[in-house]
Amino acid sequence: MADRLEILRDLERKTLWLSSWTIHNANRLRANPDGMPSGMKIGGHQSSSASLAAIMTALYFEALRPEDRVAVKPHASPCFHAIQYLLGHQTRAKLENFRGFGGAQSYPSRTKDIDDVDFSTGSVGLGVAQTVFASIAQDFLKAKGRAADLPDGKMVALVGDAELDEGNIYEALVEGWKHGLRNTWWVVDYNRQSLDGVIHEGLAARLESVFATFGWDVVVLKYGALLEAAFAKPGGAKLRAWIDSCPNELYSALTYQGGAAWRQRLLADHAGDNALVNLIASYDDEALARLMTNLGGHDLPSLLDAFATARTHDRPVCFIAYTIKGAGLPLAGHKDNHAGLMTDAQMDAFRAACGVRPGQEWEKFEGLETDAKELQRFLDAVPFAAKGMRRYTAPVLDVPVIVPPAERTISTQAAFGLMLNELGRGDSAFADRVATMSPDVTVSTNLGPWVNRRKLFAREAAEDLFRTQRIPSTYKWDRSPDGQHVELGIAESNLFLALSAFGLTSSLFGERIVPIGTVYDPFILRGADQLNYACYQDARFILVATPSGITLAPEGGAHQSIGTPLVGMSQPGLLSYEPAFADELAAILRFAFEYTQRDGKDGGSIYLRLSSRALEQPTRQIDAARAAEIVEGGYWLRPPGPAARVVVAYTGAVAPEAIEAVGLLAEDRRDVGLLAVTSADRLHADWTRASQAREAGQADALSPIERLLAAVPGDCALVTVADAHPATLGWLGAVAGHRVRALGVDSFGQTGTLADLYRHYGIDAQAILRAAQAIAPGRPIRHLVRA
Repeated sequence: MADRLEILRDLERKTLWLSSWTIHNANRLRANPDGMPSGMKIGGHQSSSASLAAIMTALYFEALRPEDRVAVKPHASPCFHAIQYLLGHQTRAKLENFRGFGGAQSYPSRTKDIDDVDFSTGSVGLGVAQTVFASIAQDFLKAKGRAADLPDGKMVALVGDAELDEGNIYEALVEGWKHGLRNTWWVVDYNRQSLDGVIHEGLAARLESVFATFGWDVVVLKYGALLEAAFAKPGGAKLRAWIDSCPNELYSALTYQGGAAWRQRLLADHAGDNALVNLIASYDDEALARLMTNLGGHDLPSLLDAFATARTHDRPVCFIAYTIKGAGLPLAGHKDNHAGLMTDAQMDAFRAACGVRPGQEWEKFEGLETDAKELQRFLDAVPFAAKGMRRYTAPVLDVPVIVPPAERTISTQAAFGLMLNELGRGDSAFADRVATMSPDVTVSTNLGPWVNRRKLFAREAAEDLFRTQRIPSTYKWDRSPDGQHVELGIAESNLFLALSAFGLTSSLFGERIVPIGTVYDPFILRGADQLNYACYQDARFILVATPSGITLAPEGGAHQSIGTPLVGMSQPGLLSYEPAFADELAAILRFAFEYTQRDGKDGGSIYLRLSSRALEQPTRQIDAARAAEIVEGGYWLRPPGPAARVVVAYTGAVAPEAIEAVGLLAEDRRDVGLLAVTSADRLHADWTRASQAREAGQADALSPIERLLAAVPGDCALVTVADAHPATLGWLGAVAGHRVRALGVDSFGQTGTLADLYRHYGIDAQAILRAAQAIAPGRPIRHLVRA
């Protein structure tokens, strides 16, 4: 039987070949729809994949276990797909169509790739930080005795050194330290090259210091076995000192130039050192080039030993693996190689060096020295793939009844807090599966009572010191492994990454968690990339964003959101709602608890835009039909009559202004309608889908907003109003061709009373009346006050 290390070296060579060929095929060989070679650059990163070939070989074919989860560096996607192809989880057809429609994705995607992707990557830095929160989510489950039959997995990130420029990585490091991070590996592909050039000198030392400060073990893999052997020879110490002091740019240039250039430079720098001169002379040019590029990140024995050692404990580990960008390719070391592609001639030479015959490029074992049957037996026994695809599903939880609070005057923010508190008061299985989290705004987003009941999560119990010292406090925040609230620092990016991780527990660990995160609505944009990332992964969570709008008058413009409803409408995978009243919120919240548990495209995440403005609540009972309308996105608070010439549509906290304006309008205009929009997002999305269905031949397709507006005469005008950008509802006029005047906020807010701000920005009752008079001339509106 072949030596295990030799098999792994064969698989490393095959991984490098397949990843490089996949990119070459996409860019130089694959035909375009007209049947001619495209000649157009498709992209791919041959050099970035090459630098990780040995590391990924050591991980996927030896070190990893089924319970481990990996975030692959985006630009190593071809290498990942090649490995999955060898393991039987990727198809040749998908590889041949790499970066084509329906082919293997440019960057690993949980939702669009067929192979075993744990975490989607693409927006650099986010997959790296995601592993921190996945580890915290694993600890959260384990602390409660869940996923007990699943061993603790390592949450692994393959990190480009330039990727460490991303600030969100360091925010995650801080949060991980606070939560006693465990079972996390970051493998830094330290190839010292980025998209536009060469990495600054001394970065590795800075990284060692940063990670050590936050309690990580740091393992530096700098030199391979060939170099270590050379260092032990006469002159070897000088050689090591020279390499240690060699600038990154010079090292890269010499790597690209090859053995003769290495010899010339080394001899020039050490002309009087006979021991080193003799050491250099003992290698021919090819062997010298191989020696000088024998770094730890390409040395399988060093990698395997480092990973095996790290598995013996649960401390977080940062492996700084020195590599060469483009190792093994003719592009190695060149500063322009990030997006560089091998020419046809270079690929032909590389193919010959790999022993691959023309026409056999996709064959799994072509050009390898080990017997094919033996290689297949080895692959069948790879620990990581022993259980096949590692996607789990968890049972759907029964959702308890959600009852709105009885207060006659209350805000949606306060109502949310009371409803969650009531959920926590009960003993339902659903309540036990809720995990709340907030970036240092737990109290100000009304999560305090829930935390009092359900405690803060910590792996080690700790009592609230204020309680033990008998100091009066409204909040009793004991820390416990049983706790269900994850308190985060004031970094919104961490909130969305935590929601992403906790929202994937069903798939990653086979245990369902219902994550609810609260944040100030204006600060959604501080974590917009992370929110998009969470949705792209199809993580399931409920985002409660409150307070919102210029309704937060005393806080000034910095704390007043304007465009967030448009974020909700435009973000795939996220369904947004903005209720005005507590009973609407109760219906939506119950739907959210059910919707986030649905599989596939039938479900998704929910964004609730709530307000701190206390409104007088309507006296009514929400029956099933009305609840369905609320969830669908809108209902008539006052249906229009056949003679209607103006209809007012509103969303959220401006309900009192809309109601007042319609009451005043009705004294002079007949049949005025008032449309309550609880979700502009859902109304718009369903309208779009119905339009597409009709275009595809389904003539009877009709959306909720079309049914609602069918009662509005064609010559009627719409006045829409929102404490947000006017485009939130401005599109309503396009549904049935009605004239529309959209009121809203499109400039930065300022401090003042609510009345001052609503009047100034034109969303008060008088502004609605003026808009109605202008867009639907007719009998003068007596209650209209001219400025």
